Amino acid sequence: MLINKQRIPSPHPDIRLFLLTYLSDGLRVKGYLAEPAWSQSLPGLVYLRGGIKNVGMVRVQRIIQWASEGFVVLAPFYRGNKGGEGNEDFAGKDREDGISAVDLLKTIPTFDSEQGIHLIGFSRGGVMAFWAAIAREEVATVTSWNGVTDMFLTYEERVDLRRMLKRVIGGTPNKVPESYDWRTPLSKLPTLNASVLLIHGVLDEHVSIEHAYAVEKVLRASELPVESWYFNNFHHQFPIKEQQKVLHNAAEWMKSQVKGY
Repeated sequence: MLINKQRIPSPHPDIRLFLLTYLSDGLRVKGYLAEPAWSQSLPGLVYLRGGIKNVGMVRVQRIIQWASEGFVVLAPFYRGNKGGEGNEDFAGKDREDGISAVDLLKTIPTFDSEQGIHLIGFSRGGVMAFWAAIAREEVATVTSWNGVTDMFLTYEERVDLRRMLKRVIGGTPNKVPESYDWRTPLSKLPTLNASVLLIHGVLDEHVSIEHAYAVEKVLRASELPVESWYFNNFHHQFPIKEQQKVLHNAAEWMKSQVKGY
């Protein structure tokens, strides 16, 4: 439910930018909305950021990039950020912020349901995107871009994040395996009603390519639609020119998978 919508300066003359406050699980959560001015009938995109707190915070320029491709874009900051209520818990209860964003997107006047709801999750946003699509069968596509999909694997490979993960999740995978399992969507992927695109740099040192491989394995075993774009020479952050090219191609792929509801 939308609580407040405040227009703010946009770096693009033809894209309106707003700061939103919306209700998620009883909490007031903040986010951005970007609306292209050239159409009153657009596909919708929920952009789910990576990181936690100020690390990986939504960048206006990235939202504008997606809106420039012809989407009305909603990008949650997640609870507890930029004046929002509550606290992030890394794809725990805060997954509701992504699910509620999908519901909110459906109420935006410029959104056209016949052109589809699309989710893009970057890094930690990967798990957020998959959980949102699992919860909302009207989602047409999920794009996981260098996305986290396995919280056990994240703890294993990100030694630098272990202190944060133990604090946020409540312990190690050995101590509270159920908490890590609850945040890992892999076992629920066979229930997806969305087409999936996996974009990943093989050299990614923050979120290993194994996260993408795990999703692809589950979806192919379930004979569900999945496409993978793996880049042998790329790390977690793609070179700017290549990132722009891949972003455009991903937007075109999303539109090709449209299913109204």
